[in-house]
Amino acid sequence: MLKGILTKIKQGLKTFKPSEEKIARFILDNPDRAIGLSITDLANFSGTSEASVVRFCKTLDLKGYKDLKLSISYDLSTSSDKEGIIHEKIKIGDKPNDILAKISAGSMQAIEDTKEVLSLDNLEKAIDKISESKRIYIFGIGASAIVGLDLQYKFMRINIPTFAFLDSDMQLTSATNMEEGDVAIGISTSGRTKDVIEALKEGKKRGATTIAITQYGQSPILEFSDIDLFIAYVENTFRSGAMASRIAQLNLIDTIFMGVAAKRHNQVFESLKDTREIVEDKKY
Repeated sequence: MLKGILTKIKQGLKTFKPSEEKIARFILDNPDRAIGLSITDLANFSGTSEASVVRFCKTLDLKGYKDLKLSISYDLSTSSDKEGIIHEKIKIGDKPNDILAKISAGSMQAIEDTKEVLSLDNLEKAIDKISESKRIYIFGIGASAIVGLDLQYKFMRINIPTFAFLDSDMQLTSATNMEEGDVAIGISTSGRTKDVIEALKEGKKRGATTIAITQYGQSPILEFSDIDLFIAYVENTFRSGAMASRIAQLNLIDTIFMGVAAKRHNQVFESLKDTREIVEDKKY
């Protein structure tokens, strides 16, 4: 049984195969009804086949159809009332207080949904690998590159050699210097950013452990990722959805940083103390 299965189905909707998408849409439209259906009934009502339902369960990393029904039932029994948080589309003419409310709601939704789609086992593996690593290389383009720079700053504060470049050519060049014991982190919301995928592919080829931070669902970046860390994606207009996804990324990298810092607490304390003091000396 998986917690947050309805969120996973919603998040992965656009990446499913056509037959799986039909099943997903039926479940999302009729969750209460779906838990009472046999596998044959679900296949018939969704216009697919029993084999498609079985493949759909495997796509969601479920053991079988029984697990799917149990997971949906669990979600329905534990879902909180979210009527008070409405992430409506931002419209022309919205007042600042409306925009603030919608942006804030979208950010909160992205963080909560990320908690549903993120594998805690993979999060722990990522923290362990980073904590044990010799060097860390971070790859991202655009807004994801800015998130990568934030993570670089955090790791540098606790004395972990970390490299992050805004230039895509420099990212690929740096990837050729990777070796076993290093960690490569590729950040791409879509999971389809060619430059990030190429850098991650090169790092994997050189023996580094590769980590992908990307939205939930199937995407090309996963082919070259040893550890997948999924974030939720929030659709909206005026790029508020992209903003919410960035908040989810930042929340995740903060979690990773604190996890690594906790594992290295003996060494980290002095590093944080020294970096804090040297920055404080530059203030009036």
